[in-house]
Amino acid sequence: MKALITGASSGIGRDMARVLVAKGYNLVLVARNEEPLKKLAEELKEKNQIQVESIPMDLSIEENCKELHNKVQNVDILINNAGFGDCGNFTKTSLDKEISMIKTNITAYHILMKLYLMDMKKKDSGKILNVASIAGFMPGPLMATYYATKAYIVRISEGIREELKKEKSNVQICLLCPGPVKTNFDKVANVKFHMREANSMVIAKYAIKKMEKGKFYIIPGIDVKLAKIGAKLLPASFISKITYIVQKRKLER
Repeated sequence: MKALITGASSGIGRDMARVLVAKGYNLVLVARNEEPLKKLAEELKEKNQIQVESIPMDLSIEENCKELHNKVQNVDILINNAGFGDCGNFTKTSLDKEISMIKTNITAYHILMKLYLMDMKKKDSGKILNVASIAGFMPGPLMATYYATKAYIVRISEGIREELKKEKSNVQICLLCPGPVKTNFDKVANVKFHMREANSMVIAKYAIKKMEKGKFYIIPGIDVKLAKIGAKLLPASFISKITYIVQKRKLER
């Protein structure tokens, strides 16, 4: 069995690699940061008798995504995890950074999901785990672009799930939607979280466990589950006000 993990050099992606290796999966690890990626691959190969391939690659470049698919075949699990955010007033944040974010958080997910899903449907087996966020269920003033990218992943995953159900396919799609996780995300996004941050290994173990059980919405933590319910029941205008206050506190810390 082989799993392909993007954004594997740190955080949830790195810890999901550790979880899957312990289960005997061969791994293909992808990230743009080569050194931590190589270090992780060496760590995993030392402790386990499995195959680990590391591919340093910038997935914000469309052709790289297609090249990755051409290079890595016969994947049983695709974990779309690469991504980053930014925080600030929409008119003041970097346009170049936002375009790169959209390409990484949306375009790369879309391309890899489509190409590998076509492969999986042919053999009628396989799993795709898209790492989104609780942010995908609500508006996000002061992090508007990031929230919008995660909303895209939520909606496209929901749509594909229904297509697979109607086709009675054995291919499975899952959606991981955590709250704040203790990774280097806050450093890249220029924020400090006000909420309690979850441990990435705890999230990784939970995600893999639920994926194996066929769960579609994977939402770790009662507080995050309540946030999803609130986002569904309360008016978007009210959620926007609350989110704005939360994000502003991040910027001020």
